[in-house]
Amino acid sequence: MRKDQAHQYQMFDDLFGNPVAAAPKPDIMETAEILRQIERVSGRFARAAVEAAMARQEEITPELLRILERTIKRSREIDAEDDYMGHLYAMFLLAQFREPRTYPLLIEFCSLDGELLYSLCGDFITEALGRVLASVSGGELGGIQSIVENEHADEWVRGAALDGLLTLVAAGQTSREAMVHYFVHLFRTKLERRHSQVWNSLVASSCDIYPAELLDDIKQAYRGGLVDPGNISMEDVKHDLALGKGRVLARLADDPHHRMVRNTIEEMEWWACFRSDRKDETN
Repeated sequence: MRKDQAHQYQMFDDLFGNPVAAAPKPDIMETAEILRQIERVSGRFARAAVEAAMARQEEITPELLRILERTIKRSREIDAEDDYMGHLYAMFLLAQFREPRTYPLLIEFCSLDGELLYSLCGDFITEALGRVLASVSGGELGGIQSIVENEHADEWVRGAALDGLLTLVAAGQTSREAMVHYFVHLFRTKLERRHSQVWNSLVASSCDIYPAELLDDIKQAYRGGLVDPGNISMEDVKHDLALGKGRVLARLADDPHHRMVRNTIEEMEWWACFRSDRKDETN
């Protein structure tokens, strides 16, 4: 075989996922070092470790699942450590890998005390949790719906679960019609009838899938004092109705806040806790 032919075959292997070609190279960071680098806040994003984790997906995945399990079981101890962030790296990587074993663990994670979750995760709850849930769900709705309907769960976590459902609509893994049908049940029977952020999120989510069929239920929720007009008003609802179904659904499809996790580096490297990286770049 000529050298140029061999190069061509290697290119095909790399492009189409030949298992041998995809195997980690000897110079890629070892699993133990990856785990060490993603464990604590250091002021720098662990880019090399994340890249190595992507290359060693099969090896690193059980370790990432163990990180999440440990975080659930020892959540208060880990929170007391203050600088721990292995669980955040783990959740994004597992979401990027579309690892289904993450799904039941995340559902359990979402049942933790709300203040504890915010201490452990910060803005991750409102900015990314829903997309992570959708990314590991495999299109299965029941687990995410159980979070939405859990009146003992934190109200913002439940709102994030609604975001996860919309992410599945945007990704084409469930239909708008199925979501409208589910939202009808939430409005009428499945949510406790007292004011909370969950109701605000439900109205906002209804608008994001075009609220025409849900309009009467939305009006009833406002009349019952369940929705905060300062959070989302009837004028907002009417605005989305006026846009038309096609434009509203196109907006949802293009919305980065309802997009599956694709790349952990893009998701995390801009975070404020890694600001020393940017300071170094400007010096």
